[in-house]
Amino acid sequence: MALMRKKQRVSGEIPTASMADIAFLLLVFFLVTTVFDEERGLQIVLPEEQSEVDVPQKNVMHLIIMPNGQVRVKQGESTNERMVTAAEIADLWRLAYAANENLIAAVKTDLNAPHKYMIDVLDQLQLAGATRISLQPLEN
Repeated sequence: MALMRKKQRVSGEIPTASMADIAFLLLVFFLVTTVFDEERGLQIVLPEEQSEVDVPQKNVMHLIIMPNGQVRVKQGESTNERMVTAAEIADLWRLAYAANENLIAAVKTDLNAPHKYMIDVLDQLQLAGATRISLQPLEN
């Protein structure tokens, strides 16, 4: 008599014993190979030591940022002040810099002004090509 052997059935399941290992390896692979872009931001060169330099007022453009976002612009010791928006700063800087290449932008921010307004003014100065900028709090 011939013995009949049972046919072994092939399982229709996918083995998942090593799925966690594969997922972990993929996670590590993507973490290691991912390249993160660094945001450059504004290039600001800070002095190494605190030193005061006397600058003639004719070489200073005062940009006073108010809490409402308006900017008071005053050239040197002049008593003439002009209220402008941050978007107008680039054009004003270009005109003033064409007349005086030793010009320094003195950005003074009111303590109650949102940080965004100062950033808007600095962006406009960078757009205009200003390289000499002084940041100061507004003294009341």
